Amino acid sequence: MTPPGPSTTATDAGPRLVEGRGELSAAVVNALRSSGPPEYGAASVLKADTWGEDLQLALYLLYELHYRGFDGVDEEREWDPDLLRLRRTLEERFLHALRAELCGAPRSVEAAFAPLLVEPVDLSGSLSHYLETEGELWQLREYAALRSLYHLKEADPHAWVIPRLTGRAKAAMVAVEYDEFGAGRADSIHAKLFADLMADLALDPTYGRYLDRAPAPLLATVNLMSFFGLHRALRGALVGHFAYVEVTSSPGSRRMAKAMRRCAAGPAAEHFYAEHVEADAVHEQVVRHEVIGGLLADEPALEADVAFGCEATVLLEDRLAAHIRGAWGQGHTALRTPLSEA
Repeated sequence: MTPPGPSTTATDAGPRLVEGRGELSAAVVNALRSSGPPEYGAASVLKADTWGEDLQLALYLLYELHYRGFDGVDEEREWDPDLLRLRRTLEERFLHALRAELCGAPRSVEAAFAPLLVEPVDLSGSLSHYLETEGELWQLREYAALRSLYHLKEADPHAWVIPRLTGRAKAAMVAVEYDEFGAGRADSIHAKLFADLMADLALDPTYGRYLDRAPAPLLATVNLMSFFGLHRALRGALVGHFAYVEVTSSPGSRRMAKAMRRCAAGPAAEHFYAEHVEADAVHEQVVRHEVIGGLLADEPALEADVAFGCEATVLLEDRLAAHIRGAWGQGHTALRTPLSEA
């Protein structure tokens, strides 16, 4: 008897597809809706702004096929060769732009992380400091809606690095990820805690709910970790990204917990950040000394990649913060379309 082939079922638990924002993202959306190949002009890839809405949304949609997919889209599209070909082309543009922006950045782990290990005297450029001291409830809601595209899949892309590590690095990475995934308790998974935060802020905690409102600078931050996570060759960069998150999380979370408390956002909203203050202070040490230390003990040639992953994350997080502060400074929403009133 011939064994049955793989099933080709449509995902019905994933987020809904959104409309495209240009030729490339529209091609991806139409391909997923029609089960056909993406139709786009070759010149459109070269003309597209690497940091723009169209290219970043196209990449996000293609990456999401490796997470939960989309409602009504065949699960087999995850490995569709035409979609993968387009994704690879867009990734090459993305990586080239990142390397061009960071051509003079440090290539050692010590130089890349040294500025992150000391709390700056001047916090005027810090988004979490602004929210702690001046932020209003509507701004906390916008920030949470934006960050939901990451936090509702928190730790998922970093888990891809585990089978690519060995020894100390693997053991330490699993230990940190175990905490991120709730230490065996479903109600303590960090993504669940963020969903609770969203409920406190009168936001919809449905996975992917605010994709259509997320601007390109936010999409780029999520695309970065998906890009690193899906490529074994970039495992060092993914470790650098993860280390940045853990190193900067504790002081930022302390400020965000105070912001939630000051604006009476709710107990779950405050708890999400309070949970990260102590946990990530411990994680920082484990990641720097055991994950990075263990990885470079095994593969010293990856040091420049670890530094690159950190510097790329700094670059995109700074761009996102500048976008948000710029919009709020002009009295505008930082989203593509404003939220309804709570």
